[in-house]
Formats: sequence, C-alpha cells, structure tokens
Amino acid sequence: MNKDKYVFAQLLEYLDYDKFRHLVDKYDGNRYVKHLTCWNQLLALMFGQLGNRESLRDVIVALEAHRSKCFHLGLGRKPIAKTTLATANQNRDYRIFEEFAFYMMAQAREKRSADIFKLGGQVYAFDSTTIPLCLSVFWWAKFRKKKGGVKAHVLYDLEAQVPAFYHITTASVYDSKAMPEIPYETGAYYVFDRGYNNFGELYRIQRMESFFVVRAKSNLQYRCVKWKRRLPKNILTDAEIELTVYKSRKDYPENLRLVRYYDEEQDREFMFLTNAMDLTAQQIADLYKNRWQIELFFKWLKQHLKIKKFWGTTENAVRIQISAAITAYCLVAIVQHDMKLKRSTYEVLQILSTSLTDKTPLKELFDKTYSNDVKEQLGPLIPGLFD
Repeated sequence: MNKDKYVFAQLLEYLDYDKFRHLVDKYDGNRYVKHLTCWNQLLALMFGQLGNRESLRDVIVALEAHRSKCFHLGLGRKPIAKTTLATANQNRDYRIFEEFAFYMMAQAREKRSADIFKLGGQVYAFDSTTIPLCLSVFWWAKFRKKKGGVKAHVLYDLEAQVPAFYHITTASVYDSKAMPEIPYETGAYYVFDRGYNNFGELYRIQRMESFFVVRAKSNLQYRCVKWKRRLPKNILTDAEIELTVYKSRKDYPENLRLVRYYDEEQDREFMFLTNAMDLTAQQIADLYKNRWQIELFFKWLKQHLKIKKFWGTTENAVRIQISAAITAYCLVAIVQHDMKLKRSTYEVLQILSTSLTDKTPLKELFDKTYSNDVKEQLGPLIPGLFD
C-alpha cells in the first residue's frame, strides 16, 4: 500500500471500479450528471456508514472538515451538497447499487469459502430484520397504524459468514412470503426460525434435493410414525412424523423428522422440523444454534444504517442505502480475508470508523495494538474459523 494514501482510499482498492462502471452504463446512471457521479455517491454513503455517521448532515459536515482531502478520498473535486446527495439517492436507479452489492457478496463468499460443518453442501440461515421508518415521511412503508418500516430479508452464508442474498419489502410483508425469492441450491442446507413454517415452500426445498431445519411452532399437529428410543444427552425426541392438518399435509405430503432439544445454557426446549434424515439429532440442533450469526449481522446493519428523511424519502433511496451498507460490510470482510487479519470484524470496523482520513498503511493500522477489552463475540465474523 502507498503510504501517501488515506485509509479510505486504500480500502477502495478492494472495490472493482470497472464492474461498477459497467452497471452504471447498463442503467444509464450518470446521464445528465455534472459532478456527483454514481461512484462518488456510493463512496459518500460508504464513508458515512464506515465512519458511523448519524445523519446526512453529519456526513456532509465531516466531508466539509476534510474538503482538501475529498479528491484523494475518491469523492470528487467539488464539495458534496446535502441536497445533491439526497436528490441522487431519491432519483438514481437503485439496481446499480443493488447489483453491485450482489457482486460484492459473491466476491466475499468466494474468498471466504469454508467447509466448517462438513456436510457436503452450503449452509445458510434465512431471516429478516425490520428497519423502522417515520410513517409521516415514508408514507409508502406503512407497517402498523402509526408505524412505518421496511424489512431486509437476508440469506446468510454461515460458513463464509457474509450475506449471500437479500430482498427488501415493506415491514408489513410476513416473513414466509419472502421464501419464494430465495435462490435455492441443490444439496444446500437452509436454517429457518418459527416464522417460516410454510410447508409449501419447505416441500419445494425437498423437491430440489436440498435440506432444511426450521423451528416448529408450538401448535404443530402431527402423528408419530416411528421414533428412536435410545437418545443422546439433551435430545428429548427424535421421531419421524406425518402432518395431520389437511392443508399442511397437502402442501408437504411426505413424512418429516421432528427433533426436540433441551438447551442447558438457556434452560429452554426447542422443537425442530427437518428433512435431513441422515444427520444426527445433535447436528440438527447445532445447525439451528449457529443461526445466531445472522442476528449479529442484523445488529451491525441496523447500527450502521442511518436512514433519515434527509438521506432521501423514497423507496429507491432506502434501497440504495441498504445496498451501500451491505457493500461496505462485504468490503470489510474481503479486506479482513486478504490481509489475513486476526482481529474480529467488530474491531476492524471500530478502527476504521476513526481512521478513514488517516494516512497510515492498512497493515500498520491493524497491527498497531491488539485490544483484549473488546468482546469478540460481538463481531459477526468470528476469528479462528478460517485459520
């Protein structure tokens, strides 16, 4: 790395500018643009997200304070006005930023590919998080009578530990309604929470010769066909069942496996449904237990996604900001992998948030100190899994 480059500019070397320019040309994104190009727009959003800025005004104030550095940070020669950035967020085609986010996810997954679970297929968790919005401003995102919001439905690669796919809807859309959007793969494993007891979609996974683990609802109606009598510790039930409700049985006409598991740490009992007949009951429980990784990703996303009305009030603006946030996350994951950093992503993000305008080489920046005070479990990417 060039010692004369700012930290933010060094990070940009891990972004594929040619790929982004191709997407801009595809959707004619820079038509009639004078100085705030789509590339500058993306970088301004990522600068705010990586810098943990609270609002668009906060981003503009920070850029004004470093006006002489903006060109070398990759943000263009002219200062960015608040209204200019907000207008760009509202009017430019979100597909430019969304497709680039998908590209970054694919790059991060390829680099961080691992076989942690040894199951012979990719392992994913699918869940959603609600991003609250002010209903009086984001009128199109009506959720409840006096609330607004959007949902980010995310397919998270539990082995690469980065998102693999996402789908944005209004918060009123029920979780299981997003299941048809998932790009299913043959031989892969999909882990769901209780909101995804959609037996028609689960049977679609079965027909694709893939596997699922879903937490069953407490009111599940079924009949045991056969069951195991000698069970390992903490496994309360391991049985083959058939659904007894007519519609459920019609949607999923084959037998399922039911596993009841007692978690000592939480002092709770969990009940899972799966079509993975060859795995042990403990493996089924462990697959579900590992879905906590997507919860930590959601925590990061909501902390760093500051959607205020001045960032743009349209659905287009919200989609662009979510895409930019996921691009920033994948960028950090790629940097962490390529530089073989021993730090957690939480630490990397904390360091970057205060160092974007420094001229310290990245390796030196991350090697300076190693804090033992930061709880590494707060980081969505866990160190040691890729050693």
